[in-house]
Amino acid sequence: MTGVADLCVPDVTFDARLREVLRSDVEFIELIGDDLVAAGGKRVRPTLVLLAAQALGARPGGAAARWSDVVDLGVGVELLHSASLLHDDLIDDADTRRGQQAAFRRFGNVVSVMSGDFMLSRLLVLLSGLPGGPTLTRMFGQTASVICEGEVLQFQLAAYQEYELRHYLQVIHGKTAALTELAASAPAVLLGASAPVQEALATFGREYGMAFQMQDDLLDLSGQEALIGKPVGGDLREGKATLPVLALLDGPHADEVRAVVERRAAQPGDVERVRALAVQSGALERTRDEIRRRARLAIRALDVLPASEAREALSRLAQREIDRLN
Repeated sequence: MTGVADLCVPDVTFDARLREVLRSDVEFIELIGDDLVAAGGKRVRPTLVLLAAQALGARPGGAAARWSDVVDLGVGVELLHSASLLHDDLIDDADTRRGQQAAFRRFGNVVSVMSGDFMLSRLLVLLSGLPGGPTLTRMFGQTASVICEGEVLQFQLAAYQEYELRHYLQVIHGKTAALTELAASAPAVLLGASAPVQEALATFGREYGMAFQMQDDLLDLSGQEALIGKPVGGDLREGKATLPVLALLDGPHADEVRAVVERRAAQPGDVERVRALAVQSGALERTRDEIRRRARLAIRALDVLPASEAREALSRLAQREIDRLN
């Protein structure tokens, strides 16, 4: 992924540890855990953990800290993420997750929800054995609450038809950036880095996550179904006002666009009309500008770290969000 051969990123060793942590005598829980490991995914969040740790000098077999603790921290981040996905799929009535049938479709609601809770309980056990466990547990707990608040706020805004930039930023921070912020900054706590370094990595993770989610929201309106793997305009159909739509709501077509969002793009041609207005008004380009700005903030935050291949790999992750706009 990074193009740097000697950097450690999630691999079969990571997957084996994840599988070990998820082991259960209850078959349905074990099967859901197996599905999680087998499905893989991009493993963006544990990748951030491992790269940030290496940027701080940790290495397999190194003396700075046990590398197994770094791996366990990455597993912990993946557990929190996966538990939230199990719950999200049920809330969203999703059919699939990472190419597999959604767990609640296969096993039922109770099994899916309780398996997510099982992952959270295993996360607590994992954190209790790590250096800096109390601080890390507090960080993970705070992140979990932000994730929950972001998810509920998204539904609240659609129900109340409240469309403001500050609300949108809070939602996407909860959906994505809070966890990438945790993934990037938690290794600094584990390894005893200074407060400025912890804050720099938190800034990197937060801004990278915000750019990442804005990119996803941009593609939901401007992308091609064959490329993004889902119907275009899904956010509009759920009554969500993403960044390009918010830009339109602040312009001359506000009344027309608000009507589309409020009726959840229920009329033929609604999505196409909003998409055309976003192109004509420059709302898409303004969104691209904000993605570039956030990604560059993330990259600049890394300047406090010593130059290394791991720091460069983190920088490339943020740079990729800029490159995807071209």
